[in-house]
Amino acid sequence: MLFMLLGGLQKTTLVDYPGRVVCTVFTVGCNFRCPFCHNRELVTARSFKESGIKPIEEADFFNFLKKRQKILDGVCITGGEPTLQPDLFSFCQKIKKIGLLVKLDSNGGCPEFLERLIKAKMIDFIAMDVKTAFDEYEKAIGVNFPLEKIKKSIALILDSGLEYELRTTLVPGIHDKKVILKMAQQLKSMGKKHRHPPEKFIWIWQNFRPQGCLEKKMEEVRSFTSRQLEEFLTAAQRILPQTRLRNEA
Repeated sequence: MLFMLLGGLQKTTLVDYPGRVVCTVFTVGCNFRCPFCHNRELVTARSFKESGIKPIEEADFFNFLKKRQKILDGVCITGGEPTLQPDLFSFCQKIKKIGLLVKLDSNGGCPEFLERLIKAKMIDFIAMDVKTAFDEYEKAIGVNFPLEKIKKSIALILDSGLEYELRTTLVPGIHDKKVILKMAQQLKSMGKKHRHPPEKFIWIWQNFRPQGCLEKKMEEVRSFTSRQLEEFLTAAQRILPQTRLRNEA
């Protein structure tokens, strides 16, 4: 019998699903090794076990949902990388049967699974991390990975008609103004191929936080300043007007 490996639960959040009250559940395991990842305990089953965090039983999670279904609008499934979970489809199905919305956070590495979820209407909102410019991806994700899968996932999202956001964590040493403008042009080009005009393209940024990183040396990196971010944003918005910076507490 398949099951979800759940490594954490945020019982209520107003920020993970725009305009909705949701809970966020964290899955364990990822196919990337982003050095700046701040969920290092969720990257592998081993790192999770060593963290001492107690896994959440799927039955307990759904008991929680049923008690909160009049308060919550939906569930955000994040990670790690949720599409690595063999029981993700059934998991989404169970959430939908309760009458709740499903938001999926993904790195876009499993487009086949993503396509299956979209076609079956198992998800209502998709947030995909676009790590950096396509020709520099390996530097950001720490592994050699077929870029066509990333591009296919972006295309699926743009064609899906679902609420979505493509999002990027801006990291000194990985991003600068030149890289960001290259990303903006690449995303604009993909939007054009999929009849998704620049003024409707949703690209959300968040500033890197040097804490709890997968690679300890990243905790010595200083985040971009507000002035730098504003400069980047002004430039990017000339290409993709809906680019926004998410301020997080």
